[in-house]
Formats: sequence, C-alpha cells, structure tokens
Amino acid sequence: MDGNTSGVNRNNVDWDTEDELDEIENFTLSSSSANLGSGEGSSSPGPSNTKVFGHFVSMGFSQKMVAKAIQEHGEEDADSILESLLLYSALENSTPEQDSPPEQSSPAEQCFPPQQQQIDSDPFSSDYEGSFLDGFSDLDSSDNEEISIPTSEEEKKLVALVKMGYTELEASIAIERCGVDSSLVDLTDFISAAQFSRAEDAHFPLEEKPRRLHIDDKKKRKLCEYAMSKRKKKVGLGNGIIEEDDEALHLPNPMIGFGTPTHLCQIHRSIPEAATGPPYFYYENVALTPKGVWNTISRFLYDIQPEFVDSKYFCAAARKRGYVHNLPIENRFPLIPLPPQTIFDAFPMTRRWWPSWDERRQLNCLQTCIASAKLTERIRLALKDYDEDEIPPERVRRYVLYECRKWNLVWVGKNKVAPLEPDEVETLLGFPKNHTRGISRTDRFKSLGNSFQIDTVAYHLSVLKDRFPNGINLLSLFSGIGGAEIALHRLGIRMKNVVSVEISAVSRTVVRTWWEQTNQKGNLYHLADVQELNADRLEHYINTFGGFDLVVGGSPCNNLAGSNRHHRDGLEGKESSLFYDYFRILDLVKGLMARYS
Repeated sequence: MDGNTSGVNRNNVDWDTEDELDEIENFTLSSSSANLGSGEGSSSPGPSNTKVFGHFVSMGFSQKMVAKAIQEHGEEDADSILESLLLYSALENSTPEQDSPPEQSSPAEQCFPPQQQQIDSDPFSSDYEGSFLDGFSDLDSSDNEEISIPTSEEEKKLVALVKMGYTELEASIAIERCGVDSSLVDLTDFISAAQFSRAEDAHFPLEEKPRRLHIDDKKKRKLCEYAMSKRKKKVGLGNGIIEEDDEALHLPNPMIGFGTPTHLCQIHRSIPEAATGPPYFYYENVALTPKGVWNTISRFLYDIQPEFVDSKYFCAAARKRGYVHNLPIENRFPLIPLPPQTIFDAFPMTRRWWPSWDERRQLNCLQTCIASAKLTERIRLALKDYDEDEIPPERVRRYVLYECRKWNLVWVGKNKVAPLEPDEVETLLGFPKNHTRGISRTDRFKSLGNSFQIDTVAYHLSVLKDRFPNGINLLSLFSGIGGAEIALHRLGIRMKNVVSVEISAVSRTVVRTWWEQTNQKGNLYHLADVQELNADRLEHYINTFGGFDLVVGGSPCNNLAGSNRHHRDGLEGKESSLFYDYFRILDLVKGLMARYS
C-alpha cells in the first residue's frame, strides 16, 4: 500500500497507516477529554478544551501547570511542554511546605508528576482493573414503567448510537469517555477502537473501569428500549425498508482467517460465479476501518467475504489485515524456514536486558515512524534509580510499558530501550535483509510500514504454485516495495511478466533494484499511476503476453486507519477512494480476458 499523505503532528512524525495506535491512544486522549468536558470551565475557549491539555493532565500534572506550559510553548511542541512540566514538578517537589518537612523525590519520580486528586480516571492507575468494557452489571428495569423519550444531549446520542446498531454498553462508555460534545463520528470511532482493544492481545493488562454516566441506570435501559422499539417499527413497512440496519462485519477472535500454519481450520467456502477466474485476484487493507467499509469492499469485489488475519500468527509482530480474494484455501503451505515467532527468537540479544515485568513476547503493528531519542532518554531517567533486579513502582512500569507498546521499543541495555532499526523491521516483515537500503531512513520506515507481511501473503498465494508450474503473469497494483513479488519469488513461482503500478518513485527504485539483484528472467513493466491504466493499455498487455493470471494489490489505507483522526473519511477519502480503481481495473481485466478466451 502506498501512504503518501500528511498525518497528525505527533512528536514530529506522520501517522498514516498504523491501525494499532488508535487502540492505545484512545485510552488516554479520550478519557482526558471526557473528564475535562464535564468541568465547570469547559465551555470557555483555551487550552483546557484540547486533547493535548487532557493528555498531560491524565499523566498526573495539575491543570494549572499544564495550562501554563501550553501557553508558554503552544500546543504543537509536545516535547517542550513535557520538559517544562517536569521542571515545574521538580521545582514544586523541591519546595517544602510551611508546616511539614520537605519530601525527598528521586530523579525518576520527577519524571512522573504526583497524582492530582481532581483527576477522575488515570490510565496508569492501579485502581482500575479489567477491560474498560467490564464492570457493568445488568441494569435494573421495571416492566410497568413507561419508556422515556430522550430529552438531554446525552440521552439523544445514546439513542442514536443504539439505532446505529451499537449496544447500550458500548454507547454509554463512548459518551462518557469522549464527552457529551463529541460528534457521532468520534463516538463510533471510539467504539470501533474499543472493540479491538478487547482482543486477545489487548494493549493493557490492566485497564480503566469507566465512571458511570449521569443518566441513572433505569432511565438508561428505558432509553435503549425506546431506541430498539423505534427500529422495530420500521420492520414490515415495505417500500424497500429492511428489517434491520446493515450489520458491521465483526472481526474474528482469534484472527486466523481460514487457517494459519499453527491453527488449521476445516472450512469450505463457495465463490460466487461472478468472482471466478481468470484471473485470480487478491486485495488487502487494514482490518480496523470505519463501520461499513469492509461491507462495501466485499460488495464491489463480487460479494466475497473478507479473510481477516493477524500476522502475529506468522511472525513476531501483530498486523491486523483483511484480504478479499478468489484463491482456493485448501492445501496452503508456509514459507520455509518459518520466521521467528517471538521477540527473543527474532532478536536474541534483547533477552539479556529484558526486565521480568515486561511480559511482551510479540510486538504490535509495525509503524511508518519511530520513537524520538528524547522519549527513550526520558524512559532511561525514569528507571535509573532502580537496580537491575529491582522492580520499579507500578506507576513507572505502566508509563514505560505504555510507551514501549506504542512505539515497539526493545531493551538493548540496562534500563535502556530503543526503536527497531530498518533491517530489523525487514526481518519481521519477511523482506530480504537490506531490501530498502539505499533510500533515506525516513523512506525506509514509511515504505516498510505500508507493506505486506510476506509470510502471511505467501501462505495465501502458495496454492498457485502447482497451478502455474511454468510461471505466471502478474498485475501488481499499489505495488509499494514489491511485497507480492517477493512472496511469489520465495514460493518458487516464476514471474514471466509483471506490470507493477506504484506512484512512489522511491518504491519503484527499490523494486527495480531487487528485480535485478535476484536475476529475475521475466519482464518488469513499471507504471506510476493506476488512474492511467485504462482499457486500451490493459488490452495492449493482454495481447502482448496473453493476459494476467493474478491481480494483486492493497489500495492506500490513509483514510481508513484509526490513527488518521483528521481525514478518516473511509472509502470516500482522497487516497483510500483509489480502492475503486482496483475494482475498475480488475473488472476490465476480467471482461477483456473473457472476450479473448
């Protein structure tokens, strides 16, 4: 997938593909905004109404202190804000109160400001245990009470979310965490992220228990009954009104699709007649998308149901993706040798320094960017006062683990963490070592973060080896750095002709270099823009070498990924709408090949 877009300014990096970030940050930013939104001064303009303000307040700094730091540096410079807050905190701790002796604080404790009593929910507090969707018992209701009609803004949004198909519990927590003033889009985004945080590999072993909404329990249940009754009244009215709202596709748990090398499944699926080849096709995108996106993708791609797979079942890093394809699913086989399955298998040197309280054994989704040196230094300072065998306080551990999970930091020395290097990311994703060497470090991380996980894709494409013993003709759309081509090469499937369409000149250079270095005997045709691939050009290629055996690609996920809060416009977004070009080209190929068959 190509990810040429500008992201949210956070630590001076672009976020444009990582679906895991939203699962982590919704815990802190949303909870902070919700807490502040209910305060007395929330209606006045100023920094107290921003997520930046809420983020630092949730870390334990006082509201007054945060407001002062933001006024001094502005909201964009998060590092300077944090440095000032640490300085304020250190000065405050070093000033003894008039009636009590001074309390000594270590440098590590200065990295973590004292808890403020007015903060209702701290994402690092040990007072909260279990999933934040737990802890809500069934609400009492009385059959002889009348159904309430929603009146307040909270009640109206609760009813609206239930009408959209979300549960009462999900709607309640979303409103409480995001704030009453949040839009329905923000609330649905939060619910989607929360659903995934409940998965087997949830980011926090201990999470917050939400505070109750201001709506009392009985009234809340009545409101939901009212919303459900309004939906049921539409049933059977005719004139095209369906019985229920379109259901969102639910991700499986575990996310193993139609099976993995370690989780074999006996599944039979039937392919709609319109989807049968030639050619075979294979489409990929992020699993975590706005509601309804995968329904639309499935509908356009001949009503084939997606196969959702997390690459943590193939390698040492998570990567939740959906795949729509018409490939057979029987007799798949993995690449040999099998890739490392844990962090210690992939990077044995880290075991020496890995603390016992860091229970991670796999990494989260690999990003398009890395943590700053300032962050790793703050972590080192937070841990410097604790011996190697000494377990830091829980608050320190929670902060360090939060940052380690968010940025995929690994332990490289005593109390020292570091981000992955590009060649280490290549290893985890199944690319040849130094595959992206020769381009800038920024471009290496960006192109790798947008790429396929080779072992996962190769497992799905392995069924083609016996079907095409003499090689295949490949149409590779949104080729990136050649993930599909490398998967076929590693499977031993010869590529006779490859038409590769990729807008990034840097990525095209990486693919061309790999093609030459691996002594490929076939023909590689490079195009820059999928929108220039029309019927005439496709017909020329089909006449030249007899058609395509496989059409593969993953259109940009910039407007689909949960991290893109500014332009998460779904398939109507500027970049992600290129999915329709994938379908357009695939349909043209199918039509042209049917004509010549």
